[in-house]
Amino acid sequence: MLQKLLSYIRGQALLRPGDRVGVAVSGGADSVALLRLLLEAREQLGIALSVVHFNHKIRGAEANADQQFAADLARAHDLEFHCDSADTPAYAGAHKLSLEAAGRTLRYEFFERLLHAPASCVTAALPGRRALDKIATAHTRDDQVETVLLRFLRGAGTRGLAGIYPELRAGIVRPLLACTHGELCSYLNCIHQPWREDATNRDISYARNRVRHELLPLLRRGYNPALDQVLAESGEIARADEEYWASELRRILPQVLAAERRIPCPALLAQPLALRRRLVRAAAENAGLRLDFHHVEQILGLAAGPSSRSEKALELPGGWQAVRRAQELWFRRRRQTEQEYDLVLSVPGEVQVAGRTMRAALVRGDAVAHAGEGARATRVLLEAALATRGLRVRNWRAGDRYRPAHTAAPKKLKELLQAPHIPRDQKPLWPVVVGGEEIIWVPGFPPPEQFQPGKAAQTVLLLEELPHGQGGKNGP
Repeated sequence: MLQKLLSYIRGQALLRPGDRVGVAVSGGADSVALLRLLLEAREQLGIALSVVHFNHKIRGAEANADQQFAADLARAHDLEFHCDSADTPAYAGAHKLSLEAAGRTLRYEFFERLLHAPASCVTAALPGRRALDKIATAHTRDDQVETVLLRFLRGAGTRGLAGIYPELRAGIVRPLLACTHGELCSYLNCIHQPWREDATNRDISYARNRVRHELLPLLRRGYNPALDQVLAESGEIARADEEYWASELRRILPQVLAAERRIPCPALLAQPLALRRRLVRAAAENAGLRLDFHHVEQILGLAAGPSSRSEKALELPGGWQAVRRAQELWFRRRRQTEQEYDLVLSVPGEVQVAGRTMRAALVRGDAVAHAGEGARATRVLLEAALATRGLRVRNWRAGDRYRPAHTAAPKKLKELLQAPHIPRDQKPLWPVVVGGEEIIWVPGFPPPEQFQPGKAAQTVLLLEELPHGQGGKNGP
């Protein structure tokens, strides 16, 4: 294991002699193994080590016990201990994020503070020296495999399929991407090093856990025993492709963008299709907008269409528009009308919009019959983890897509709302329920299969649409 670690660190040039490296230790097997391996390797690598721990305040006494375990481990090996904490559930609610996304944001903000703070703010050290040069996290090949498969299932190009990079920005490194969780557990057992177990890692209400404990074992057993290697190699190929295209875009994008970040259509259309797609996506990201594949295709269609002195606008998610006039294309925020709405839906809670009440609550999995499969779904059950994403109710927007259960592919909401059971006068303000940035339910249609709870789920998210007057107290 030591030689495997050293080979990967040197091959990826992750650490240099003299680096002060903080090891992110959660208390789980992977992070504890990373610390013990780097302790063995530090003389050969010429690095100084410390322990970094972030308490997310999610699991109460168990989280505090994890923090104490990490502190004791640092003390046992005479290492500095850097620790911080935050109320992750409160942060998730305030910023409309899932619990996982909020935790990651807070954790990496802590890492960034350590990487950029002067050493004098953390410990007595050489004047002018940063507290840490690198932070090592314990992402493994198992994490890589799960990430690539999850992103494929959700829909991703080569950028998404690239998975987890060996180095994230400057300073955060992943030395264990060539190692498996099983190898690391065996290593810890050999050196008689205990670790902490997180019970939420077995909770199959989370999509990643279902992939880890249900889907991957099924695919390995029934389709390809070498699936992990295939997915890991696919991620490696995608990362190399993305690194190449990133360098090409840095070179070409300034040549294509005109004044005020406008894109001359002839210059764009003169490029190969693969480069046209990437140029549109990069120009949108420069403006602060992230695009899906079908949005990029629509924009390229707008650019290739006939020229006109009048503006042609293409509606995009998040209140954005792609606008073309004559031979130029650019992005802008759409002006909101008085009829538009975007409201927080608390769990439990309800909001009143467009002549109806939208209600959300967490209930026992066996407490409510599933009523979301009919032609007119007004009451549906979804996986409980969606409640942590920061639910919102808004009106549907041009470009929105939705995949009701038992359909082959996502469809434009504009087309779905042509269904006979949707009253014509209500279509413009028809509500959708959003979790994070994904539409998780459209009243009148069954929920996507990917969001439906497993049969063994003990707690589920109940969403209901009621006519005004049947709800309780108004929501926010």
